[in-house]
Parts: sequence; C-alpha cells; structure tokens
Amino acid sequence: MVRAWEDLEKMKAGISSEGAWGHVLWILAIIFAVLGVIADAANVKLGLNACSWLLLAIVVAVLSVSSFIGWAVAWYLKTAA
Repeated sequence: MVRAWEDLEKMKAGISSEGAWGHVLWILAIIFAVLGVIADAANVKLGLNACSWLLLAIVVAVLSVSSFIGWAVAWYLKTAA
C-alpha cells in the first residue's frame, strides 16, 4: 500500500478522476439505499431483497470514502507543494 503514495506527481495528476469516481460511487450508494427503502416499503423484491440493497449501499458508500480520501490527499499535495 505504501507504493501507491510514493509517486506524488501521479497523485497530483489524478485529482479530478478520484473526485469523479467518489461522486459516482456516492450517487450509486444513494440509489441503492433508495431502492432498498422502496423495496421494504412496498414489500416487494426488486431483484434483491431490501436488506441486500441496503447492504450494497453501505459497501459502495465505504468504497466512495476511500476514493474521497485519495482525492483529499492529492489535493493537499497539490496545494502544499
């Protein structure tokens, strides 16, 4: 994992892509959460059970946090240097 942080110039160049992926994953997590709530409220199965939609939303939200952390570190390195 340490090697991912060694190439600072590559991290500085990837600011926009990291932020974009974080937003895409965050919006996807919201969509999954809404599908889970709708499936639970309507008591229907929308491809997956309601609990599965909500667990999928949690997993995608955690993945988006890791992308936002990478974006924040790259932003800090760009502004600090």
